[in-house]
Amino acid sequence: MTSLNKLSPSSAISYQELLDQEDVPVPAHLRETRSPDLGNMRLDVDNYISPEFHRQEVEHVWKRTWQLACREEDIPNVGDHLAYDVADLSLIVVRAAEHEIKAYFNSCLHRGRRLVTEPGCKSTFRCPYHAWTWNLDGNIKFVPCKTDFDYAGDDAFKLPEAKVGRWQGFVFVNPDPKAGPLMDFLQVLPEHFKDYDLDHCYKALHIQKNIDCNWKAALEAFMESYHVIATHPQLLTFMGDANAQYDILSDHISRSITVNAVNSPHIEPPPAQQVMEDTLRESGRVFNEGELQVPEGMSARKFLAQMNREIFSREHGRDYSRATDSELLDAILYWVFPNIEIWAGYLANIVYRARPLGNDPDRCIFEIMVLQRVPEGQDIPAGVPIHYLADDERFSDAEELGILGKVFDQDLDNLPHVQQGMKTAAQNGAGGLILGDYQESRIKQLHRMLEHYIGEGRNAAGSL
Repeated sequence: MTSLNKLSPSSAISYQELLDQEDVPVPAHLRETRSPDLGNMRLDVDNYISPEFHRQEVEHVWKRTWQLACREEDIPNVGDHLAYDVADLSLIVVRAAEHEIKAYFNSCLHRGRRLVTEPGCKSTFRCPYHAWTWNLDGNIKFVPCKTDFDYAGDDAFKLPEAKVGRWQGFVFVNPDPKAGPLMDFLQVLPEHFKDYDLDHCYKALHIQKNIDCNWKAALEAFMESYHVIATHPQLLTFMGDANAQYDILSDHISRSITVNAVNSPHIEPPPAQQVMEDTLRESGRVFNEGELQVPEGMSARKFLAQMNREIFSREHGRDYSRATDSELLDAILYWVFPNIEIWAGYLANIVYRARPLGNDPDRCIFEIMVLQRVPEGQDIPAGVPIHYLADDERFSDAEELGILGKVFDQDLDNLPHVQQGMKTAAQNGAGGLILGDYQESRIKQLHRMLEHYIGEGRNAAGSL
């Protein structure tokens, strides 16, 4: 690997300067630069380790906000359903009719038993405890000895519902009956993703693992590229870590754009041929050494963008001649409050999701999904089932991740130590964790919004 030197990241070519080199018109959303001054922040480690802070998150965030439950292709047929669990909340997400998806609170109205514990397909939901049974529309179908419960009235037997919203093939749920529309919550996201056709994709990969860290620590590992120099040094020859652009686009949406096929400014520039080969090798692309050659005078970035343009056009049955090099190469990663990240552009779009595991602030559920575009004219297949990794398994044990499993393992190796280190930090008297003004601005925004929701919830409770 090219050795580290004293090159200054401030001298790196910026993302906007790379856009100036595009051969096609650049979409307006890629030209947006929104880096408001969020002020200095010393982050309280109690946000990660405190059971009380977790309880506040559950009450004022998880019970009050829109969150990704699944993809539509996860429940393609009428009766297909799954349980979406976060902290101590559980919802049944079901395709109740061909064009209708509902979310019911996953609790029998009789004695509270969970109605659904495994994904599947049913025409009714029957409680295993006393056989109370509901139709897919939430209306009661059968109660043994129903006259014994006539005092409750017929309205008491309908399954309570959470709100459901759908966008680009994603299914969102919100337990709050007073919640506003999903599209208002998503703010700028629909406009920015309008050309990426994620509703014509299917979930081709889904890995889930429980990790010994707070959900925010797991998510934040994917909110900045500042960690690449130490955590992923093998990527420095082709990833412009310190060239990344960070944008706070609205309250609920932020973005990082990390350029690829451009070397890190932390190292001396390697030859274009090495940049190209390292990009392909470390992303799992199959090729023979010396098979591909970057033409004299052409950058590795231009060469690889044109390669992707041709391959993607052929595989997807679409015309990518007007797609930018950036949309074909770069990690354009959008955060949606509170807990998901979605890749934009035309690569295999990756989705990250992190959420609490029960009521333990020291553990979380972390997921990696990959969306694959469906060739024009073909039906969208069902999403793949979740591959659950055991506690003693690593991401590299999931063969479907290929070489990327090693990259995710590098992140995984940090996270339990981060959680334990925060507990030490709570005792060191330093006044909190130090966040970078720019490169960690998205993390600042996450915590600003958590504080906003929690504070707003407390104030509303106090006014009752």
